[in-house]
Amino acid sequence: MYKKQMIFQRVVCYVVLAASALVFIYSLGLMTDIYGSLASAIDLDLSKYDKETGEIIEYYEEIKGAVIYYDMQEFNSQLTMVGIGLILVSLVLFVFCTHSRRRYYVGNFFSVAISVIACGVSAFWALPIVEKYKQQFLTTVDFEQMKDYAERMNRNYTDSTFWFDIGYVVFAVLALANILLIVNLVLKLVLMNGEKKTIGSRKDVRA
Repeated sequence: MYKKQMIFQRVVCYVVLAASALVFIYSLGLMTDIYGSLASAIDLDLSKYDKETGEIIEYYEEIKGAVIYYDMQEFNSQLTMVGIGLILVSLVLFVFCTHSRRRYYVGNFFSVAISVIACGVSAFWALPIVEKYKQQFLTTVDFEQMKDYAERMNRNYTDSTFWFDIGYVVFAVLALANILLIVNLVLKLVLMNGEKKTIGSRKDVRA
């Protein structure tokens, strides 16, 4: 049983790492469609700037709602950093040899806990924001203008919410990976306790 559990824990740790990397990859692709269809529809030269700070106070949109491209920039950058953070957190599992130890110690429990917490925090932070921008995309962008602009300027046209929707799948995969990590921890504890009782019973027999 220990051999099977050891194989399972190794696989689970690599799955957590892969799921964390998936979040990072998702952050790089999140704005693919929006960039292709809306980025060029904002004219920075015609936008209004604050005379004192030089910051843009109103974007000039050739397509109504195209400003979502700039609205999402900060979140997209933060999501990329979260993805990198999740990868680093998942590597802690390997630093403490959670993927290969026959018995778990404090460091292993810590590595599992920090991975699960990071997963939960990132999902609860990211998904509501993804949904917010999905609704902004659907309700503020004038798709008729977008279609006309795409035909005139030879740009991409899409009203798909694929990149918003796939975020739920990405974080579901991350959550599932961390649930398996908890399952592995429970199995490890059961086996460790069973081994401890077996050793204890042998000592009693010898006594």
